[in-house]
Amino acid sequence: MFHVCRHKQGVSRTEIDSLVAALKHSGTRMHNVEFVLFMRFLLVTVCWPVVAEFHGAVLEQHTVQTVIRLSDGGKCSFRCHAFDHGFRLECESLIQGIWMMAIIRHLRGVLMFSGFTLNTLFWFVPILVLAILKLLIPVAAVRDAITRVLMALGENWISVNTTLLKGAGSVDWRLEGADALRRDEWYLVISNHQTWVDILVLQGVLNRRIPFLKFFIKQQLFWFPVLGIAWWAMDMPFMKRYSAAYLARNPHMKGKDFETTRRACEKFRNTPTSVINFIEGTRFSEEKRARHKDPYRHLLRPRAGGFAVAMSSMGELFGAILDVTLVYPDGPAKFWDMCCGRHVQVIVNVRERAVPTWCIDGDYENDRKYRRDVQSWLGEIWQEKDELIQQTLDSRESHD
Repeated sequence: MFHVCRHKQGVSRTEIDSLVAALKHSGTRMHNVEFVLFMRFLLVTVCWPVVAEFHGAVLEQHTVQTVIRLSDGGKCSFRCHAFDHGFRLECESLIQGIWMMAIIRHLRGVLMFSGFTLNTLFWFVPILVLAILKLLIPVAAVRDAITRVLMALGENWISVNTTLLKGAGSVDWRLEGADALRRDEWYLVISNHQTWVDILVLQGVLNRRIPFLKFFIKQQLFWFPVLGIAWWAMDMPFMKRYSAAYLARNPHMKGKDFETTRRACEKFRNTPTSVINFIEGTRFSEEKRARHKDPYRHLLRPRAGGFAVAMSSMGELFGAILDVTLVYPDGPAKFWDMCCGRHVQVIVNVRERAVPTWCIDGDYENDRKYRRDVQSWLGEIWQEKDELIQQTLDSRESHD
């Protein structure tokens, strides 16, 4: 990956510029110890000009020699040679340090993942018992009471998960626009989707600010070990989608998926509920955006079907639509990296929008004009969301 050389004149200006530009973004995300190890690696594998410019771009005020001298503290045994115009370091200690840090990170990840697992199992037992009682007792008042207890248990589950994340010191989230949210209101939450971590982030920042979040979940995930039953017990709405090819072979099944989702939403009428829908239908990636030729820089084209079903099923109950925008300035995080202690910064922007009355009584499946209107309305929101993400990223770069 790196151009190896031993002389200052061995690296062209173009090579130096491209390396510094590519590495600056990575360097600003590193912890202090990781940065020092990385600088040593550059000294060994690249050359002094690249190290000097990269170091200046990240720390600006210090020289590479000063950083290494102050950070080493005599704990690592390496020798620094001066020859021609550059440095060469023996890196036995560097390799040992990198391996040790990798082992510590993965041990931390195992401990964090074990914490999430044990927390889920702990709350799973009472949730499952109450869900079975709710299924067996046909009295509406009793079922409503059990539902409220189930939601409280779910909030405790999320609170412990959030505590684990904060205790690990790996997540730095900033919530904007949530001051007026209420726990006794019905909300439809729409959001962009970047990574599986989105779910943990949304649960963490919105827990006990609004009613317990209910996710639209693919019906196949009911069979996911432990969590599938837990989602069913928490009244998560399961969706069954049929492909265009399947509907072509079985035209009588057209609309059945919407009926299933509509029935799943009916149960939320008696208890304040927040239903969240990732409108894009899948996680964002540049490859997906390019393949579908979506007209946004940071988003996929919104899919209106799930939104329309939720509106037709519960639209008159919703007090507001919460338009949530998730921004990861350093790029979307992976769950395992987060468990291992990677610093994850996420900005959660919440905009409260009025429920458009024309959306409530429409027939998305059969009314072509209504379908176009819903898609156009969501498209305008998505355009605003795309611009907000770009502004947030630009603002972050201007402060770096």
